[in-house]
Amino acid sequence: MSEAATGLITGHADGCPRCWWPGHDPLYVAYHDTEWGVPETDSRALYEKLILDGFQAGLSWITILRRREGFRRAFEGFEPERVARFTEADVERLMGDTGIIRNRAKIRGAIAGARAWLAIEEAGPGFSAFLWDFCDGRPIQTNAATRAEIATETDLSRKMGKALKAKGFTFCGPTIVHAFMQAVGMVNDHLTSCHRHAACATLGAALREGRHP
Repeated sequence: MSEAATGLITGHADGCPRCWWPGHDPLYVAYHDTEWGVPETDSRALYEKLILDGFQAGLSWITILRRREGFRRAFEGFEPERVARFTEADVERLMGDTGIIRNRAKIRGAIAGARAWLAIEEAGPGFSAFLWDFCDGRPIQTNAATRAEIATETDLSRKMGKALKAKGFTFCGPTIVHAFMQAVGMVNDHLTSCHRHAACATLGAALREGRHP
């Protein structure tokens, strides 16, 4: 079966086979190899990733990835306690910031999300538990062999997106939420022949056993 059919890309300098989507872009490959699919349990980091995935809507992830440091500066390290205090003056400031994607609705959504995050944290047991409970606290291993087997949304991402929207988050449709779940390791959607599939599965097993990845 061809690379185009499987979704696997070979020919990297290190000889490792990888999922198709990072191509050979060094920044994208590094993200694929070190972050994507690694189980993330830190509440602040989960807020950051969810907001960045919301900014991705209508764009490619590499567009966001290339601006990630700009986003982090603009949103004060994605500390929800700080972002929740942003005002309309901050919205206008961010609309003039060329280091980010200047979309008023998405900027306001990040602020609303920070306030929702705080409410969830204060209500307990916290944002991380709120999200991970949707998959019973353990990563889902899809074991996809080909690109065609990887979903763009699922019943679970629809359920999570609906719950997030009810809490006050925006830009959390099922496709965005599924991409988020893949990125933070709630779903291991590395192709089984990708060199990162087994590594992320091992990290998922550690989380299931109560050991932090």
